[in-house]
Amino acid sequence: MTATIRVKLSTMMFLQFFIWGVWFVTMGTYLSKNLHATGVQNATAYATQALGAIIAPIFIGFIADKYFSAQKILGVLHIAGAVLMYFVSKAPNFDSFYPFILLYMIIYMPTLALVNTVSFKQMLNPSKEFPPIRTFGTIGWIIAGLLIGWLGWEQSNSLALTFTAAAGASLVLGLLAFTLPDTPPAKKGQKTSLYDTLGLEAIGLLKKRSFLIFFIASVSICIPLAFYYNFTNPFLNEVGVKKAAAIQSIAQFSELFFMIAMPFFFVRLGIKKMLAMAMLAWGLRYVMFAFGNADHNYWMLLGGIIIHGVCYDFFFVAGQIYTDNLAGERYKNAAQSLITFATYGIGMFIGFTISGPIVDSYQTSATTHNWQSIWLIPGGIAVVVLILFLLLFKDDAPGTKAEVKVPEV
Repeated sequence: MTATIRVKLSTMMFLQFFIWGVWFVTMGTYLSKNLHATGVQNATAYATQALGAIIAPIFIGFIADKYFSAQKILGVLHIAGAVLMYFVSKAPNFDSFYPFILLYMIIYMPTLALVNTVSFKQMLNPSKEFPPIRTFGTIGWIIAGLLIGWLGWEQSNSLALTFTAAAGASLVLGLLAFTLPDTPPAKKGQKTSLYDTLGLEAIGLLKKRSFLIFFIASVSICIPLAFYYNFTNPFLNEVGVKKAAAIQSIAQFSELFFMIAMPFFFVRLGIKKMLAMAMLAWGLRYVMFAFGNADHNYWMLLGGIIIHGVCYDFFFVAGQIYTDNLAGERYKNAAQSLITFATYGIGMFIGFTISGPIVDSYQTSATTHNWQSIWLIPGGIAVVVLILFLLLFKDDAPGTKAEVKVPEV
């Protein structure tokens, strides 16, 4: 890979996740303060991510893999996304906001796979070449949060500018995409079915007790996870945390640290302990949110954010490794697609759907909520999932405690 291509791919990753991070974290605050949305409407808006995740494999499998070069589709989608984001920023109420954000997420979610496809095509050794480039994506998300905090958009009630910033960055990435190396469709002329595209050919793995328990736990843990995505920023702003979006970017620093440390922990702990620690971390995070505040218990709020690396990496990345080892060579790709479809699609959708009514039910005034009661609910769900997982799961996948190879995602 030449230095020019490496710089282009790194810039692509930076913009890809800057675009997402610059509006996604603070959307809940924007909806409640600017559009006076309810908790249900807030959750409905965030559920567009899950709907996009459900539709994305279909789009990639039937269009991008068979008919057009990946970089060209990436360019078209991001240019279209720039237009949609502009209209999102101008929407006067939730009813006009929602259709645009839904369309946007339907076309954005496939781009997450496309940037990986474009990157891998240029690499001779992805296990070594991809992580440094993918790191720029996490940096992009971090910079987005720091930018919002530095400019004070939360305090000045200027969060509409986050969508404008996303539109501008999306336009830049859309134009950049057409200068990327050609990545022709991988399955041009091949016959594929919806069954294969969604990874359903790996559904036979559910006959294995361990994978079935892991699958159910993966879907279940995404239910409390959804609470974090759509209500953490409104919560932090409501309780008086300054520059909340910037503070939340600490989670991505934590994610980077634990990603680097994954091989160390994996070899010493094994899959069951790592998955259990992740579930415990989710429960602990919500307890810390429930009893934390912006005064003497501010450390609890910070702690709930800092442990994001354990919450995310120890479950999702470790789960990808477990799935890869258990599925075998024939079903590796299908099994990963099945897990992604179930977690980011089905699990997240359930979580977003139930979180809105719960938050609304604990609203104490037009601008305040009983957050302690709210956060203890997803915390309780995480603990129940943890207990059932510990009782029922038994690791029977080969190679999950040695010869660890962290997947390049």
